[in-house]
Amino acid sequence: MLLCCWPAFAQGTMMMPAPTKSNYWSVSGRFVGAKQCALCHAAESRNFHHNSMSRALEPMETCAILRGNVHYAWKDARYSYLITRVGDKVLYRVTDGKETQEVPLRYAFGQGKAGQTYLFEVDGEFYESRVSYYEKLKGLDLTVGAANRQPTDLRTAAGRRIDRDETRDCFGCHTTGARTGAAFQLSNFQAGIQCESCHGPGGAHVDSIRNGRPAPDSIRSLKGMDPEETSEMCGVCHRTWEVVMMAGLSGINTVRFPPYRLSISKCYSLQDRRIACTACHNPHEGLDGDDTHYDVKCTACHNPANTSIAKRTCPTGKPGCTSCHMPRVEPPESHHAFPDHWIRVVKSKDENPG
Repeated sequence: MLLCCWPAFAQGTMMMPAPTKSNYWSVSGRFVGAKQCALCHAAESRNFHHNSMSRALEPMETCAILRGNVHYAWKDARYSYLITRVGDKVLYRVTDGKETQEVPLRYAFGQGKAGQTYLFEVDGEFYESRVSYYEKLKGLDLTVGAANRQPTDLRTAAGRRIDRDETRDCFGCHTTGARTGAAFQLSNFQAGIQCESCHGPGGAHVDSIRNGRPAPDSIRSLKGMDPEETSEMCGVCHRTWEVVMMAGLSGINTVRFPPYRLSISKCYSLQDRRIACTACHNPHEGLDGDDTHYDVKCTACHNPANTSIAKRTCPTGKPGCTSCHMPRVEPPESHHAFPDHWIRVVKSKDENPG
């Protein structure tokens, strides 16, 4: 879902250079699609559909949450909301009891593990739905951030207009190929984050293979990246320390931004790859929700044989390190508890960095 609630620093396409602010969106190329990648990279592709990134955006035709005879309703003091499916369309209706606006929803953002926010179009402009679906509620509530904007008429009650730049950035983080550099198009893209979102457009790479002259520099390899480079790449969508600071964000709401929270952990190191995003998360697999799954990652450093930090090994010896040292936190309005990537000895559940 759109948990950002501020203009996205969205994911573009890339090739070989490390993803810095100056070059991340500046490249171009021909996208070939994940199915083409899977022909050679079967092992990496086999379980990728379990990764929620692959379903970061769904068209209404294939949206799992809005499949079948759906009927989601919600009401505030003045306006009533209804999302329902009619044939191959999903209709979004808002009424104040006197007037009604009804439009078809175009895209669902988020695969729904936490929630799902919708985009609709009026007069050629995109709007973010004022209500979102939340898995915890099995129904609708205000979209995160919507409570800060009181509607003044039926149009603003339906949703928030997003300009072209923000639309481009949103699709950049939720699709593959809708954004290329500063360009934005919706005529030909892959829904969700697929292979070429991280590795760059694969056209030149596939051509070199077919020509019998494989060119390593034609596709971006992510091997050997240090924690800072990994954080910069993942943080383009998930928010780096610098982006959070520039936006002036602080407190409990930043728990939604793992690269930032990880970077303020005492154990974070720019050189030690054991603390990088990909040290714990395999981007080609689904996310493992079992806390004990990550114990082996923690004990790679925190073990009696490592004399430099032996005094900081856990005295309890209990499994499930992250359940204590990365507690789940539910920011206001989100209806979802996020694992807090600020690794620490938790003294209070209410403590948060400034």
